[in-house]
Amino acid sequence: MQSNPNTLLISADNQRTILEPQLVDAVGVVETAFRKKVAGEVLLPDKISVVFDEATQNRINCMPGALLKDNLYGVKWVAVFPENPKEGYRNVTGTIILSELKHGHMLSVMDAGYLTEIRTAAVGATAAKYLSRADAQAIGFIGAGQQARRHLDMVKIVRPGLKICYVSSLADGSTDRFIEEESVLHPDIEFVNCQDDYESAVRNADIIVTAISGQEPILKAKWVKKGAFYIHVAGWEDEYAVAKSAAKIVCDDWECIKHRTQTISRMYKEGLLTDAEIYGNLDEIVAGNKPGRENANEFIYFCSVGLAYIDVSFAKYVYEKAKQLGIGTDFAF
Repeated sequence: MQSNPNTLLISADNQRTILEPQLVDAVGVVETAFRKKVAGEVLLPDKISVVFDEATQNRINCMPGALLKDNLYGVKWVAVFPENPKEGYRNVTGTIILSELKHGHMLSVMDAGYLTEIRTAAVGATAAKYLSRADAQAIGFIGAGQQARRHLDMVKIVRPGLKICYVSSLADGSTDRFIEEESVLHPDIEFVNCQDDYESAVRNADIIVTAISGQEPILKAKWVKKGAFYIHVAGWEDEYAVAKSAAKIVCDDWECIKHRTQTISRMYKEGLLTDAEIYGNLDEIVAGNKPGRENANEFIYFCSVGLAYIDVSFAKYVYEKAKQLGIGTDFAF
C-alpha cells in the first residue's frame, strides 16, 4: 500500500516571510472568499465555541470550512484567552489543518495565531473598502495592541489617504509603543497619543476601530461623528446606542454572529435588535448584490465574528506560496 504524501508544516515565521511583503494580497483573499460564498462554492459547518470563563471570555473554537471548487477542507482549532497579554502570553493561539478532497490527504498543518491576526484585519479592511468614506483621512483606535496595528496596516492599503491616527489604551505604555512602531511603517501619518482618553481617539475619526478584549460598553454613541465607519473587532465593547444610531449594520455573517456574545448578539437575545434591522452581510456587498456606502453622511456599523472558510482561504494562499518558495518543513505523520 502506498504511503500518504508528506504534510507541510508552516510556522508563524514562515507565514510572515510569505505575507509581510505582500499584505496587499490579503484583502484580495477575503474578497475572493466572499465571492465564492455567494456563488455557492463554500461549505460552512457550525462553529463550535466553548467558553470556559464568562467574565474573561476565555474560549476554544473549532472552526471547519470547505472551498468546494478548490477541493480543500480545513479546520482551525484556536484558543482565545483575552487576559493572556497581562501575563506575557499571546491572546490567540492555535493550529490550522488543511486537507485536499480527492484522497483526503492532509496537505498542511500551520500556525493559526498569526494567520488569525492577518485574517481579522483583512476582513476589517475589506469592510472599510466598501463601507467607509472614500475620502476618509482620520482613523481612531480604542486599543493599541497587535490587532490595532494590523488594522492600521490593512486599512491604510484600502484608504491610502489616511493622514491622522488617534490611538488610546488603558495599558501602560501601549500607545507609546504603538506610535513608535507604526510611525516607522507609516511616516505619512500624524499620530496623536490619546492615552486613556477614548473619546479623544474617536470623536474626530472617519474610521473607528475597537481593538480590545473587553467585555463592557466602552464606545459611546455620542462620540461617533456623522459619516463615520465603525469596525467592531472583539465582543462587547460599545453601548447599544451605537448600533441603534447606525444607518446600516453589516456583518461578516449575521447567522453566525446572532448566537454569539458580540454587542449586537446581546441586543438580539434581549429583543432589542431584529433580523430586519441588519442591512446585510459583507459578502453580498463585495459580490455587488447590495450597495455599500450610499452617501457621505451614513454612519455604518460593521461586526465580524470570524469565518472558517476565510481562514481556509488564507491557509490555501499560504500553502501554495510556501510550496512555490520552498518554505516550510515536510513531515511524515
